[in-house]
Amino acid sequence: MDIQLFLPTFHVEECLQEIRECLEKGWTGAGFKTVAFEEAWGKYTDLPYAHFVNSATAGLHLAVHVLKNRLNWKDGDEIITTPLTFVSTNHVILYENLKPVFADVDEYICLDPVDMQNKLTRKTRAVMFVGMGGNPGQYEKIVEICRQNALALILDAAHMAGTRLNAKHIGKEADVSVFSFQAVKPLPTADSGMVCFSLPEDDQLARKLTWLGINKDTYSRTVSGGAYKWMYEVEHIGFKYHGNSIMAAIALVQLKYLDQDNAYRRKLTDWYIERLQGQNLIQIVPTAPGCESTRHLFQILVDYRDELILALNECGVYPGVHYRDNTEYSMYQYASGTCPRAHDISCKILSLPLHLRMTKSDVDRVSELVVKHAGKLLRPNKK
Repeated sequence: MDIQLFLPTFHVEECLQEIRECLEKGWTGAGFKTVAFEEAWGKYTDLPYAHFVNSATAGLHLAVHVLKNRLNWKDGDEIITTPLTFVSTNHVILYENLKPVFADVDEYICLDPVDMQNKLTRKTRAVMFVGMGGNPGQYEKIVEICRQNALALILDAAHMAGTRLNAKHIGKEADVSVFSFQAVKPLPTADSGMVCFSLPEDDQLARKLTWLGINKDTYSRTVSGGAYKWMYEVEHIGFKYHGNSIMAAIALVQLKYLDQDNAYRRKLTDWYIERLQGQNLIQIVPTAPGCESTRHLFQILVDYRDELILALNECGVYPGVHYRDNTEYSMYQYASGTCPRAHDISCKILSLPLHLRMTKSDVDRVSELVVKHAGKLLRPNKK
């Protein structure tokens, strides 16, 4: 049987029951379930504000937009970020006419604090930290540097729903944290996300911007007093980024199982490590100490990565690559060569299949094939 990289698992009957309530009440948009999920997410994470949006990309854009507005950043100001991430992380910086400045990565494939500090300039306004695969890397050092230099910290926590560092859910240290609930993420819906600001004024502005700058959302105008209040003001040029109750209904169910699902992902990675540790041709990307990671990804570094992918595909195993060095894309080529470690890793990184429907025998099979074909691909003249 084929082994896919990702395969979402839903608690179908419970999800359908929650969705049925939306359909029967005739409320599928923002409000109702979105409010309930925001409250549940705040309780789960202990983050003070949680706003449900239609994607993590929307949440990241709101994060940059709101901070730029409050802190009076100018066009051309800089945000330090990573070249190893999904492009939405860096696109949202460009959306706001700001400049992504790329810093290199560490052994955890997260921002390297030393290179990050070296990339600071008088135009640096913020740092975008990506928790690769649920891994916080040297996040605490990044937090310290941001505080010392009065920089805003945006946490791209797309992979981190359920990640805990020193027994506390990740995110409270940042000015804003953004989570993804896209279909293959640790907490899957079809697509949605959460943006969690640390300040009430940022949260309030984001809620208006999410609904086209309108100062009162449809749900609150309907439920207050029972009659629909049609009059509202448009205070900002906003976006249509709000989440809906169908996605929130699914999320409410999935949240109940998030910790046990993440625990099983960690078990799968333990089995991978048992099989692959000590193999000369395979380097396992480590997890930071003191961390309870979601383990959204299990990543290794191998030579001849692309050839290995083809060999695994022929055996019915379908790994992935997270991610291509963003400085290879045309809009970011101005930074080509500035992050040599990230570029080298980008040529070797491989994400092995990891999802809740896998068993130990699946892990054993994938591991055996990786070892076998990595050995075959090693060229005699390789140094």
